[in-house]
Amino acid sequence: MLIILGGLPGSGKTTLARALAAKLDAAYLRVDSIEQTMRRSGIATVGAAGYAVAQQLATDNLRLGRNVIADSVNPVAASRMGWRAAAETVSAHYVEIEVVCSDQAEHRRRVETRQADIEGHRMPSWADVQALQYEPWTVDLVVDTARDDIESIAGGLAEQLGGYQLGG
Repeated sequence: MLIILGGLPGSGKTTLARALAAKLDAAYLRVDSIEQTMRRSGIATVGAAGYAVAQQLATDNLRLGRNVIADSVNPVAASRMGWRAAAETVSAHYVEIEVVCSDQAEHRRRVETRQADIEGHRMPSWADVQALQYEPWTVDLVVDTARDDIESIAGGLAEQLGGYQLGG
């Protein structure tokens, strides 16, 4: 199964994706890591290429029978369609999950205080997050990280995903 996480920067996607990947023993793909690696290798304009690489890696892992957690903003319909196509290529199940932080003050605090964990990665400012073109989307699940701790959310989500035929 491909578990597609999307949401604004600072919503808690990466923290949740890592916790969920550990609970499900799933492959973890982070578009930010791929894009930053591409930049460090000399590719000045990454564009959609980072998503394309991640989606191919998802397909490769799904083909091997691995569950995959995809961690990316997914701000536009094209990126979301790419993830679905990756799963459909190998007839794998997928679930789309939007991660939100409904408490705007908490969301802003996270954006303004977090530190980059990828060498050279420029963290977006609160103004960047607010200006991001983020197209609304229809998802299977919405997870709000504003109040509960990530481990509890990941545990509940892992249980909930069992109903989506995880692993098959």
